[in-house]
Amino acid sequence: MSNDGVNAGRRRFLVAATSVVGAAGAVGAAVPFVGAWLPSARAKAAGAPVKVNISKIQPGEQMVADWRGKPVFIRNRTPEEVEAAKAVPLAELKDPVARNANLPADAQATDGDRAVAGKENWLVMVGVCTPPGCVPLGQQGDFGGWCCPCHGSHYDTSGRIRQGPAPKNLAIPKYEYSSPSMIKISL
Repeated sequence: MSNDGVNAGRRRFLVAATSVVGAAGAVGAAVPFVGAWLPSARAKAAGAPVKVNISKIQPGEQMVADWRGKPVFIRNRTPEEVEAAKAVPLAELKDPVARNANLPADAQATDGDRAVAGKENWLVMVGVCTPPGCVPLGQQGDFGGWCCPCHGSHYDTSGRIRQGPAPKNLAIPKYEYSSPSMIKISL
């Protein structure tokens, strides 16, 4: 014992034990705090590629897939719809840009630049109107494609804006065919 009546060994032990318990408590409190800053499983999935089986979509039908929190229209166009879209002169389009993430940014809005060569019947596009972000209804409108009931924009069978206040064509996301019946929509 020291002169002041305090056991120095016991004091060192208590200081060390208190420090260890305090550090463990700080780590225990920090783990959930740091974990709250990590992206959720839903957020991770929102950025992940989406695989879609298109084998059951008949000509003239479409399905809607969820990609990054947005609807993606996948339409199996009829030969008549493809021909009608191909026949539209570029001069009649409000937006002459393809808006296809698979092509250069300045690609023209021809039907060929909105679909994949050899699979022209398939149209894959983000189903969100360009001005306010609403979702157009399929197989409606003056051009047989999509019509937005909110503000009256009409899109043709290639997803190009033809009438109404929307300034841009519906966007084509980056996608690829992973097999004849599967597409993968990427970032």
